[in-house]
Amino acid sequence: MATRLSLSTLGQLGPSVGIPGYRRDELSPGIVHIGVGNFHRAHQAAYLDELFERGLDHDWAIIGTGVRESDAEMGRDLAAQDFLTTVVTQEAERSQARVAGAMISFVPPGDTAAIIARLVDPRTRIVSLTVTEGGYYIDPATQAFDPGHPDIAADAADRLAVPKTAFGLIAAGLLRRRAAGLPPFTVMSCDNLPGNGHVTADAVAGLVDLIDRDDASWIRDSVAFPNGMVDRITPATSERERQSLRDDFGIADSRPVFCEDFRQWVLEDHFPAGRPRLEDVGVQFVADVAPFELMKIRILNGGHAAIAYPAGLLDIHFVHEAMQDTQIARFLSALLDDEVIPVVPPVPDTDLAGYKRTIERRFANPKIGDTIRRLCLDGSNRQPKFILPTLRDALQAGRPIGGLALVSALWCRYCYGETESRQTIEPNDPSWARLTEQARLARGTPEAWLAMHDIYGELDQDEHFRRAFSETLRRLWQSGTRASLDHYLTSRGA
Repeated sequence: MATRLSLSTLGQLGPSVGIPGYRRDELSPGIVHIGVGNFHRAHQAAYLDELFERGLDHDWAIIGTGVRESDAEMGRDLAAQDFLTTVVTQEAERSQARVAGAMISFVPPGDTAAIIARLVDPRTRIVSLTVTEGGYYIDPATQAFDPGHPDIAADAADRLAVPKTAFGLIAAGLLRRRAAGLPPFTVMSCDNLPGNGHVTADAVAGLVDLIDRDDASWIRDSVAFPNGMVDRITPATSERERQSLRDDFGIADSRPVFCEDFRQWVLEDHFPAGRPRLEDVGVQFVADVAPFELMKIRILNGGHAAIAYPAGLLDIHFVHEAMQDTQIARFLSALLDDEVIPVVPPVPDTDLAGYKRTIERRFANPKIGDTIRRLCLDGSNRQPKFILPTLRDALQAGRPIGGLALVSALWCRYCYGETESRQTIEPNDPSWARLTEQARLARGTPEAWLAMHDIYGELDQDEHFRRAFSETLRRLWQSGTRASLDHYLTSRGA
């Protein structure tokens, strides 16, 4: 029988399971983190757990919180196991399990007073967040903060009395610290966004600008928002993973995290209120994160999009299965070589061709169990960040765009809501109804898809792209996904 995870049962776990060698009751909080989902617990929290294991920086433990009901459910489940998480790292030939204990408490969403009290606590020196790419209230067309979003407008109208958004909570905490004469905490985004520190600053100060411009100016001038690049493939947890943990390691954990062994975190070293010594556990501190994040977003995240939609249309379930499909794997390789990597600027001490090979190996890892559906999720937010900027740069440079146009057409075809075997694709985007309507219009008139100006912006006016997209989408409908992939692969350089 599997052992239910808790502090009291750590000694009952098998010798193959790593457990904290540090005392949890000797940790004190230094970080409040908003959004304690799988990626956070496999990445930031795992780095801190390793640091604590080395006997370092025990005053930087995490207090978790969130703004969604799913965060509340997560908090309840974690509280039942003393905020411990089993992190299972997997490669093709091995799996390792470690119980991580960097989080020591959780404040439920909706308990605004308690959350703000944590933010104002002088011990809180960093507030970090993982709220997904779609959680920053960015206009997809302009890629700028949208102050007119109803959530932001509601927090502004309430003058941050009871903020409902992550940025409203952060702003309220900062302004109360200012009023109390306390130094501001550092705000650290851990999401996959170009210039995620700048984006977060725009969201926090942009919200406050709607209330008081002096306070907004103080935030821009006085608060640190370091940019960072984060990377670790971390699929959603299902009953499959929970059962695997019970069978392979004898642990009953309601919220385990399964992830690849690879991890990377590149940060600007801009933490006026102090920070843990994360460089001791492999975090890279650099003067400029931009080259690293552009590489990752365009090659890894863009690569995910490239394999996701053809695989989704062909009823392929897992990412590693897509990489076992020779045609899809060849498409990914050709697209990265011909259209993506040529418009990725040089990255310090990094060979982009070697990085590409690492990405392909990681995607092919059969142990991860990452799903194609997860990669297809939220394309209306991800395409403008992961694919369309590369497309713009390629157009400007006069480079080929056939593969990028095919990725966009495959996304459109996916949003039609039906695979090639006529299986229904369940809603997989916050704007699914709208996307499905546009995709059905585009079946007869491809340009209708590009008319979504909030996503494509000025690209719908580029004749080269319009023609490539329209021809590709028509081919998809006439001949299917495999014929369209084959056409691209055989016409490269033509």
